[in-house]
Amino acid sequence: MAFTANQSYANPPTFSQNSPFSSKPHCYSSLLNHPFKKTILPHKPLYLSAVTGFGPRTPLEPSAQCNAYEARQSQPVPITIEIDQESAAQKLKIGVYFATWWALNVVFNIYNKKVLNAFPFPWLTSTLSLAAGSLIMLVSWATRIAEAPETDLQFWKTLFPVAVAHTIGHVAATVSMSKVAVSFTHIIKSGEPAFSVLVSRFLMGETFPMPVYLSLLPIIGGCALSAATELNFNLTGFMGAMLSNLAFVFRNIFSKKGLMKAGKSVGGMNYYACLSMLSLLIVTPFAIAVEGPQLWAVGWQKAVSRVGPNFIWWVVAQSVFYHLYNQVSYMSLNEISPLTFSIGNTMKRISVIVASIIIFQTPLQPITALGAAIAISGTFIYSQAKQ
Repeated sequence: MAFTANQSYANPPTFSQNSPFSSKPHCYSSLLNHPFKKTILPHKPLYLSAVTGFGPRTPLEPSAQCNAYEARQSQPVPITIEIDQESAAQKLKIGVYFATWWALNVVFNIYNKKVLNAFPFPWLTSTLSLAAGSLIMLVSWATRIAEAPETDLQFWKTLFPVAVAHTIGHVAATVSMSKVAVSFTHIIKSGEPAFSVLVSRFLMGETFPMPVYLSLLPIIGGCALSAATELNFNLTGFMGAMLSNLAFVFRNIFSKKGLMKAGKSVGGMNYYACLSMLSLLIVTPFAIAVEGPQLWAVGWQKAVSRVGPNFIWWVVAQSVFYHLYNQVSYMSLNEISPLTFSIGNTMKRISVIVASIIIFQTPLQPITALGAAIAISGTFIYSQAKQ
């Protein structure tokens, strides 16, 4: 019995036991060797559609249906593609985190530098940044926009050394920004992996594979080259960036060890909120002692008279954006691996350096730019070698 294009059989006829169309299965070679193969197999290839109605059935139900058509005929072929929506959504979420993190960090650095140029009081500027973040989170908890964390005394005890290191690193970085260009501060801060390896090796007793140690050479060499060729080099600014690197390394070490002993799982933005509040309590008395309200009042009047009302907006913006970019970075840690975070942090520094050079029109010698590229490349190699 011959097949024709697009012909279907709902109730096939009964064939003999030896027929190739018997209900018993036959191999393809036996089918080809059947004496009626010229009748059942056309010269042109046939395309078969999806089989429907396949499975056990009663004698009254029709058998499985399968349609065929010649290859020369153009017929639509339904194709079903399954997309892992959950994986795509996760990648999109991480991309949004990174884009938001970089954008907020760039905006913070711009406004922070504007404030420090008009109001050179880094201790008060650092205090206002921490105060803004603390206020934002307290309001969020009070209005139930964010769920308040469950903490105990042990949590705050283990968080205290983390807060001390965070306070020192934050103030030191702000002091550096008040003395040198934003780009130079971030070039020096790209050397943080070198401090991390040295502290972990000599104080914590950790060992690393040889590629990790070798990756430190371009980091240290690039930072040294940039520092030596910086047009507006300032020792206080340079030392502030170096101290910030060291403090943030200890912050990471204390954070890792302390939270393991705390017995409480407080992560993401709530962890950073608690860190900001404790750091605010630490830095406030030192800010008053180092600078004091009298100097702040005089400096504020000069800044407002020079800049105008926009200065108040600058202060608010740098304070709010400081908290937001750190909050997003801590939230992203819950979604990505440490390697991905390190790569993202490296790209963040590049975006800040480029944006600050463009906006502030910072003069940059080619040799200084080369040193920055070497240091940042070394940071990327370090993040790869450490895994």
